[in-house]
Amino acid sequence: MAITIETSHTEKLKQHLKEALSGKNAHITLEEVVRDFPLDTINEKSAGLPYSPWEILEHMRFAQHDILEFIRNPDYKEPVWPDDYWPEVNGDRERWEATVKRFQADRNELTRMIEKGDPDLFEPLPFASDYTLFREITLMVNHNSYHTGQLMLLKRILSGNEA
Repeated sequence: MAITIETSHTEKLKQHLKEALSGKNAHITLEEVVRDFPLDTINEKSAGLPYSPWEILEHMRFAQHDILEFIRNPDYKEPVWPDDYWPEVNGDRERWEATVKRFQADRNELTRMIEKGDPDLFEPLPFASDYTLFREITLMVNHNSYHTGQLMLLKRILSGNEA
C-alpha cells in the first residue's frame, strides 16, 4: 500500500528528518561533542561503563555505514553482531579524526537520499521489502542520538566536568 502525503507535508517531513539526523534542535550535535574532546582519554573506560569514547565513536560510524550499505547495496551482507560493530584496536588522534570525517560523509549521504527522495521515503527497499528509507533514517536518528549523549557524558566525566 503506497502512502500518499501532500507535497508541502513531504518537504516538511524531509526537513524534520534532516534536522533530526544532524542532531540539531533537540539534541547536541556530534560536532559539538567531539570539539575539544580530551583526546588523551579516548581509550579510557569510566564509571564501570563497558566502552571507551573511541569505541562508541567508531561503533556509531560503523553502524551508520552499515545502514547506508543496507539501503543502497542489493548484495548487502549483514555483519556479525556484536563482534563486527565494535573496534578491536584502540584509537588515536588520527583514527578519531578520520572516524569523525567518515561518519559525517555517510550522514551527508543519508541526508542527500532524504533530499532527493532516492529511494522514496516510504517505498519498500527493493531488496528488503519490510524496510523503508524512513525506517532506516529514524533508526539512525535514535542510534546516533543515544550514543552522542553517551559521548557527551563521558566527555564531561573524563574532562573532570561532571556537572
